[in-house]
Amino acid sequence: MKAPNGYTSRPSGDDPRSTEAWALGEASRRLALAAKMSDGGEALREALRLNQRLWSIFQAALSEPDCPLPKDVRDNVLTLSLMIDRHVMARLGDLDGSKIQPILDINRAIAEGLAGKSVQPAATAGAATAAPVPPKPAAGGAPVMRVSA
Repeated sequence: MKAPNGYTSRPSGDDPRSTEAWALGEASRRLALAAKMSDGGEALREALRLNQRLWSIFQAALSEPDCPLPKDVRDNVLTLSLMIDRHVMARLGDLDGSKIQPILDINRAIAEGLAGKSVQPAATAGAATAAPVPPKPAAGGAPVMRVSA
């Protein structure tokens, strides 16, 4: 069943990592759907902006002095966020939905890491290299990025 406003069911648990993984998956789902639409790029523009807002939240959380992640993990995810910035800005410039795969690959890799799944190799030739995955926390682990709805 689809929730209002086109959102898929959001995780109901109190696990912030699940919420973060869901948010990345939802952003990717919207990007993939928007890339196939023939509406002059409006849906793609909206999906790209949503993805950019999500990553901006991650950037802010990772930059906080009390971020619980090890510095090397923070630095790696911040580097990925800069790649996302570049790809999103390029796609906002040309609205070419056929070139969103690097964004989808990074979103997927981070979402899988947050969900504790292993990252599978990229499905398309020439796709971005699999992103480093944050270490899996012990049960009830701390949120990677404090994203609030």
